[in-house]
Amino acid sequence: MVALVLPRLVRSAAFRRAASVAERNLTSLRRAYWLVLLSGFLEPVFYLFSIGVGVGALVGDLPLPGGRLVPYAAFVAPAMLASSAMNGALAETTFNFFGKMKYMKLYDGVIATPVQPFEIALGELGWAMVRGGLYSAAFLAVMVAMDLTTAARALAAFPAAVLVGFAFGALGMTVATLMRSWQDFDLMASAQFTLFLFSGTFVPAEAYPAVLRWVVEASPLYRSVHLIRGVCVGGSG
Repeated sequence: MVALVLPRLVRSAAFRRAASVAERNLTSLRRAYWLVLLSGFLEPVFYLFSIGVGVGALVGDLPLPGGRLVPYAAFVAPAMLASSAMNGALAETTFNFFGKMKYMKLYDGVIATPVQPFEIALGELGWAMVRGGLYSAAFLAVMVAMDLTTAARALAAFPAAVLVGFAFGALGMTVATLMRSWQDFDLMASAQFTLFLFSGTFVPAEAYPAVLRWVVEASPLYRSVHLIRGVCVGGSG
């Protein structure tokens, strides 16, 4: 009996300690940080209105791989949702995580407590998913209000967006541990913006030449866009 119960208690304690790391981030919020969160949400909304709606009036409808035509704004919106989940998670697990680890020396004090390094990583990743989830929920509400998807599809797309945030958050935390200075973030920002532009975000992958199409479809954000577009729009995204 003890052998069966003890591992469960250990796991439960580990998750509680990881949750305390995420709770620390919540309690340390300041007004300026909420403005940062708001700016992270508004960026994909501005892209949606400027390109999805503005340029979309000139583009018209786009065909999905299955042949069904959808408005350009409905084509772009799921990509903005995937990008929003990616950006929110990466912001927490790269820039913020790196600053706490290397310059604030926050984790040096944390590991002096019973909290273990793995639990720090789990807590920070959980908090990144919360940030990505907030962006996703707010953006899905905008999509429903603009009649770019249905409420039922939006509810189904939310877990998919959280999954996207988890994947990129874990990747970002791994990358952050390899960085040596703030200048390294210029390379990461360039890679992140390249993914944003060339992952089937604004143009279907079929529009690229065969070789470039293979590169586009191999990108992790494209797979995320493809998943969420299929949920939000229906059929093959």
